[in-house]
Amino acid sequence: MERLPRSFFEDYTPSVAKRLLGQLLVRRIGRRFLSGMLVEVEAYRGRDDPASHAFRGETPRNRVMFGEVGKAYVYFTYGFHHCLCVKTERKGVPGAILVRALEPLEGIELMKKNRGKEELTELASGPGKLTQALKIDRRLNGEDLVLSERLFLARGKDAALEIRDSSRIGVDRGLE
Repeated sequence: MERLPRSFFEDYTPSVAKRLLGQLLVRRIGRRFLSGMLVEVEAYRGRDDPASHAFRGETPRNRVMFGEVGKAYVYFTYGFHHCLCVKTERKGVPGAILVRALEPLEGIELMKKNRGKEELTELASGPGKLTQALKIDRRLNGEDLVLSERLFLARGKDAALEIRDSSRIGVDRGLE
């Protein structure tokens, strides 16, 4: 499995978001692998984006967004869900892509167990569902998605996928 190189993430966040679609997110738990193809992502540009966690500057919570590209930014939201973002742009310039959904490919039975669901469409069809299915939590915040054995991104489909832009989901500021 060919991993995505760090250079893949060193670009304008919306551009990286489009290229990230079709790539693979891989989670290793012990000897087992869970993976899926990224089918929905959301770009957050940073200081010029009111919906971004980095809009008001660096804090202990969002520090990963200002660091090295290709790192996982994992945060807890609404007191219930973890969300996974991928750091983009360059060091010192905040940018991240929220991983919203993936199509499960490997480790589906374990994903079903982790989610307590049997329907394939219910396993990773939202950011909180995805992190629950893959057992991603704040312990993976800052994980290097280029070098890690526990969580990484790999080459999937670079072919022409149908990509649609839409308004952000659940965001009422920074709507563009």
